[in-house]
Amino acid sequence: MKITEFCLDNQTTTLVLTFVMIVAGLSAYQKMGRLEDPEFTIKDAVITTQYPGASAEAVEEEVTDEIETAIQQLGQLKEVKSQSYRGLSIVTATIKDQYDKETLPQVWDELRRKVSDAQMRLPPGAGPSMVNDDFGDVYGIFFALYGAEYSFNELWDVAKLLRRELLLIDGVAKIDVFGEQSEVIYIELDRDRMSQLGISPTTIANELQRQNLVSNAGSVSIGDDFVTIDPTELVDSEADLANILLTETTTDAQIYLRDIASIRRGYKEPPRQLLRFDGNPAIGIGISTVSGGNVVVMGELLKTRMRELAPNIPLGMDFGVIAMQSDAVQTSVQGFVISLLQAIAIVVVVLLFFMGLRSGLLIGFVLFLTICGSFVFMSAMGVTLERISLGALIIALGMLVDNAIVVVDGMLIRFQKGMEKRKAAIEVVKQTAIPLLGATIIAVLAFAAIGTSQDKTGEYTRSLYTVIMISLLLSWVTAVTVTPLLCTKFLKVSSAEGESDPYGSAFYRRFSAFLHSCIRARYVTLALVIAVFAGAVYGFGQVSQSFFPNSTRPQFMVDYWLPQGTSINRSNADAQQVEQYILGLEGVTHVTAVIGQGAPRFLLTYTPEKLNSAYTQFLVDVDDASKIDGLYDKIQDDLTESFADAQVQSRKFILGPGEPGKIQAKFFGPDPNVLRRLASQAENILLGHHDAFGVRNDWRDRVMVLRPVIAEQQANLNNISRQNINNALLQAFEGLTVGLFREGDEILPIILRASEPDRSNVASIRNLQIWSPVARQMIPLRQVVNGFETVFEDEIIQRINRERVITALADPRHGEAPPMLDDVRASIEAIEMPDGYRLEWWGEYKSSGEAQEALAGKIPMFVVMMILITIALFNDLRQTAVIWLVVPLAVIGVTVGLLTTKQPFGFMALLGFLSLSGMLIKNAIVLVDEINTQRGQDKPAIDAVVGSAVSRLRPVAMAAATTVLGMAPLFPDAFFVSMAVTIAFGLSFATVLTMVVVPVLYATMFGIRETAAR
Repeated sequence: MKITEFCLDNQTTTLVLTFVMIVAGLSAYQKMGRLEDPEFTIKDAVITTQYPGASAEAVEEEVTDEIETAIQQLGQLKEVKSQSYRGLSIVTATIKDQYDKETLPQVWDELRRKVSDAQMRLPPGAGPSMVNDDFGDVYGIFFALYGAEYSFNELWDVAKLLRRELLLIDGVAKIDVFGEQSEVIYIELDRDRMSQLGISPTTIANELQRQNLVSNAGSVSIGDDFVTIDPTELVDSEADLANILLTETTTDAQIYLRDIASIRRGYKEPPRQLLRFDGNPAIGIGISTVSGGNVVVMGELLKTRMRELAPNIPLGMDFGVIAMQSDAVQTSVQGFVISLLQAIAIVVVVLLFFMGLRSGLLIGFVLFLTICGSFVFMSAMGVTLERISLGALIIALGMLVDNAIVVVDGMLIRFQKGMEKRKAAIEVVKQTAIPLLGATIIAVLAFAAIGTSQDKTGEYTRSLYTVIMISLLLSWVTAVTVTPLLCTKFLKVSSAEGESDPYGSAFYRRFSAFLHSCIRARYVTLALVIAVFAGAVYGFGQVSQSFFPNSTRPQFMVDYWLPQGTSINRSNADAQQVEQYILGLEGVTHVTAVIGQGAPRFLLTYTPEKLNSAYTQFLVDVDDASKIDGLYDKIQDDLTESFADAQVQSRKFILGPGEPGKIQAKFFGPDPNVLRRLASQAENILLGHHDAFGVRNDWRDRVMVLRPVIAEQQANLNNISRQNINNALLQAFEGLTVGLFREGDEILPIILRASEPDRSNVASIRNLQIWSPVARQMIPLRQVVNGFETVFEDEIIQRINRERVITALADPRHGEAPPMLDDVRASIEAIEMPDGYRLEWWGEYKSSGEAQEALAGKIPMFVVMMILITIALFNDLRQTAVIWLVVPLAVIGVTVGLLTTKQPFGFMALLGFLSLSGMLIKNAIVLVDEINTQRGQDKPAIDAVVGSAVSRLRPVAMAAATTVLGMAPLFPDAFFVSMAVTIAFGLSFATVLTMVVVPVLYATMFGIRETAAR
């Protein structure tokens, strides 16, 4: 090729460019962004709408349905889910896969307009709706601020300082505070005193608003100046509130607010969420990194700044690390770099063993150059160093030397035959460049389906394709440029080897004789191969299935559910007992309790639980990830035994997209009672499975509700409305917000409520006092309410695409989800389904199916392209068939490998299987091309077939050996092990078979037979 001749003729230029590439690659490596997991876009927006006082059913019908209807007008919408709670609607809009992070902001703008238009159709008292499109933000650095001697208010002051200062750090995108408690002013009323004085809560509320209203006092002209009149300062202390004079009373005496109420500052009760760290109340601070940023550098800057701020932190206040992505990424990247260096060393050692010192070192240098060049282009294309991209480099290592091996081996053979070096270089490249380019493109296309898949799994693993595409194409470029030049300068052949037969050794002679025997007994050979293949296909059916593996992160979760409707105070009390128990276990270093909802998304693959007072999640840190399995079981068993009314589920983090509940049976239909009955039957079946735990439904339990039975006639006579009764009940127990208290830059709600003795005695509810405008005094509530009925209602109503749906869900405790699903599927599908109801399987089954479907939709196109390239290379359908018939043989090694190592066939194993096709086709192309070359030299056909296999044996074996042994560092990695096993075993078996089957198939298809002389 001309480019090869240019490099040979311009050696200085070529070597300088090589040096520049190495320096640029090392520089790019230092500057590249670093993350724990690859970024993928969570294409969800959450729309939250308050509707105080409404039941879940009323929220569903009057609010949720309106929001869903508006959202469904979006053409970009993939799916809309909703949860309707008492007083709250949460709608989640999921956008179609083809919209990426570049186009999503426009979609969110359109979504906001749709939601805004729907506001006018909401009932009075509902809204406004809040749209959160930052739902997918990852707070990779998440720590707890705590101090046993400090109040939440003091912790909050320090948290605000940290947020203000840390936001200035380069690389920090966003900081959110979690678990802070809202401070309020409580005015706790003495009911008896109010009744005696004829003071209504409305009177107090009106007086508070009048005294605390911001108003304009105008301006006055003084000489040449126009001076603003500053109005009297507002109420700004509890003492000012206590001294408010109440004018509307039934007595002539001056009555102050302090005469009928106690006034105190406190925290909003009940709290919405709480955070505890190692037994201490805490405030969480979550920090996210800018997109594509280097979280390691940002983490170091953060630690430095926090050390500088340490003097401003009160003594006794401390930080607890919940998640420190920068440290995890540093460890992960270092581990992968070590694995990469190990893989490089393995590859070089293999090359040294097969090809000698000079050839091995030469190809090792070309490999290093290719990796450096890959870093340059990875950086330019925005690829960060993370789990997938670094793993891709290790996977690609063996393939990166394939092209160089073919060129070096070809030149060595020609050197041994006495050919001049320059001529040998040009001849080898001329003969192999196009076949190698075609084979390289085919190998790249084998990964292309994942590179173009638009679902979240495809986006998560996309850097695998990008890195392999860059590195493989660069390996071809270096093979036809730098490699021939280095061979001419450094490869030497002893004079004794000149004009010698490089394939005259006993090993090659035995291999040649074996091939002749196989070709003579071609049909027996092919029959044996088919039989082995059939056995492998059968054996593959015994391989377990999975989606993504569990993480080896030294942290796991314990989900703790109390009966639905449980107060957050009870959840908090239980959390204190549970965390002390867990902290006492050997190997546990820290315990974080997140009460009332899940933690902020501190891992990309973590899905936080939505707001629920009955829910607590414990994040358990251990000193060694290998101890998790033992702790996992012990905690599960002990807590289940000790807390009878709680549902406990220990869970590991997963390495990939997913959600809680790997087994999900979703029942769709209109009637909640029927849905609950169907879900209950499914739950009973799941409970009967030996490996099932965490069995539940996502509507949870029905909750008890007290419903006043209003005496309409008496209420009308007293001019008391339903709203008056509701406000009286609200003020008596939870508290009624009647104004705002301004303190510096803080605005605190002022809440009226009954005194502690009155609030805690629910039995006296009918004796509550309510203001009667007609009687102009407080009257007992029992005069307008006949009593209270106790009912049980749904506190959560789930919908998907505006259909009610209930999910029975479970997880396997120790095994994989697919076998468990196989065990229960028939029984659950046998549940009698009324008309208008249906069952769908979601969870891991649906996620895996969607990921495979996204791949399957792309695979045919790329397979056709690969076949067309093969045809174009040889212009012959029979030769193309010979090459492609080798691909299925990979199943033999894959089955043996997965069964031997007891690895499941998951998504990463599927990618490994796809990549195998490219590797095998590449080997077959090189072999068939050599057969054609030798046949073109007027050799007897049988000699050309066998001779080509003999001559290609060393490069093909070396290519396979470097790839297989290069997988070794990935075997301990939980994420890549199934892929490494698939490639290593599949390629090992298939390569051996390829060197036999391709010659046999070629001879069979072209009618080549042994000569009589043989």
